[in-house]
Amino acid sequence: MSPRNRILPVFIPHLGCPYHCVFCNQNAITGQNYSATAEVVNKTLERAGCRRDEVCDSTPFEVAFYGGSFTAIPKEVQKTLLSIVQPYRAAGWVRSIRCSTRPDAISSDILQLLCRYGVETIELGCQSMDDDVLIKSGRGHKAEDVVRASHLIREEGFHLILQMMTGLPGSDPDKDLQTARELIELDPDGVRIYPTVIIRDTPLFDMWKKGEYEEHTVEDAVCLCSRIIPMFLESRIPVIRLGLNPSDDLSGGTAAGGAYHPSFGELVYSRIMRNRAEQILQSRKMSGLVELHVSPSFVSKMTGNRKSNLDYLSRIFPDMEFRVIPDDSVPDWDVAVPLQKDWKNSIIY
Repeated sequence: MSPRNRILPVFIPHLGCPYHCVFCNQNAITGQNYSATAEVVNKTLERAGCRRDEVCDSTPFEVAFYGGSFTAIPKEVQKTLLSIVQPYRAAGWVRSIRCSTRPDAISSDILQLLCRYGVETIELGCQSMDDDVLIKSGRGHKAEDVVRASHLIREEGFHLILQMMTGLPGSDPDKDLQTARELIELDPDGVRIYPTVIIRDTPLFDMWKKGEYEEHTVEDAVCLCSRIIPMFLESRIPVIRLGLNPSDDLSGGTAAGGAYHPSFGELVYSRIMRNRAEQILQSRKMSGLVELHVSPSFVSKMTGNRKSNLDYLSRIFPDMEFRVIPDDSVPDWDVAVPLQKDWKNSIIY
């Protein structure tokens, strides 16, 4: 984690949420059964080594209020939570503050309040840009609220992070791809992508059990996200999170179905590299040993877990054998297949 991204999370599960989204159980997702209070915020900062009365001698934090809709809670509560952070800001322990919230809980007055307390980044839970999907998911806002809020946040000088979900009720790959396109048009500073996970004790879990919702599986989500991620990469919009943070609760059964995997991001990144290699190889007439040159940091992504990518390519192209070669000249996310003669004297061309 870079010094500028040394984030100290403070979770406020469900605090401020005026609706109960069908997929949501923030206590289960965050692993917390309490909500943030002034005391919790203070203890979180102190446990991280921050001191009110000492000047910071290390890299400062960015305090992040996650898990609820921060700007939907009463303003006095917002002020209380933000005020606790201010002495630590003055001493240099806290560089800035970020918060997550809903698109329909943003106004000029709220943004002015956040600015006064040092909030620099706002994360909007958009989830989808399809109104029918938003209704079926119980979101309680429309796509136009996302556009309006994003413009306001930008105009007031905040950093903007947008969150989307795939596989929600009423959605499909085309709708999710369109959501990605519309979020790109809003030019955020980053995005988070959360494929739908079926969490116990949620309306979505009940819908799934009744056969009213078709599971968005890990494979479904990997296939879809391997198409969505390159769209953001090409637009130079960082994907700062892909999939839910793994936890003992989720891995232990709280995630009853859907697209939960503790290494989901790696599965998607590996699939992107596999797709790119396959596309190149389909356009070539080759046999024998084939070298796949990739950036050194992408060797494991190209190889795949337990060589799964190489095994897949060998099945698709049975006349070829594959070797992954680290190559500093190859850009990240690219695959180069040079022309060469292999060890069996088969010509590769």
